Amino acid sequence: MVYYFNNNLNFSILCLGINVDKTDIRILRVLQEEGKLQNNELAIRVGLSASPCLRRVKQLEDDGIIQRYVALIEPLKVNLGLTVFARIWLKGQDEKTVDQFVDAVKNLPEVVECQLMSGDCDFFLRIVVADLDAYRKFQIQHLNKISGIQNVKTEIPLQKIKHTTALPL
Repeated sequence: MVYYFNNNLNFSILCLGINVDKTDIRILRVLQEEGKLQNNELAIRVGLSASPCLRRVKQLEDDGIIQRYVALIEPLKVNLGLTVFARIWLKGQDEKTVDQFVDAVKNLPEVVECQLMSGDCDFFLRIVVADLDAYRKFQIQHLNKISGIQNVKTEIPLQKIKHTTALPL
């Protein structure tokens, strides 16, 4: 991401060849917090009329900056009150071992995030389940059965301090 000022001293961001100005950033900030907002209300909040606002949102979608719209669900309300973090070490770093692990993890709905890591472990997973018993069952029946895993270390958070889906625009 490159920040620059054009000749008119208007702030812009160049994201992978896509020019995003202050108005686009305002649109993105509002939509990150309220993705279901009607275009008329969005236009009022960002200081545009409805048609230009809709054009900008469509362009942000077409450029892939806005990927999709989702509903954020309260985990406790759907009996998924425990989030755990699992650090995974593989037996090897060869392509076959890594690909097998990645393919297996993609098919586990309890794994809501998977990061390939540099450093101590190979992968870092965020796993959401009902409770500790459900996690233990998940680990035994699914996670430990993935070919190529050498070690799994689970971290259980005591308190969620901050969680956001909004990017710092």
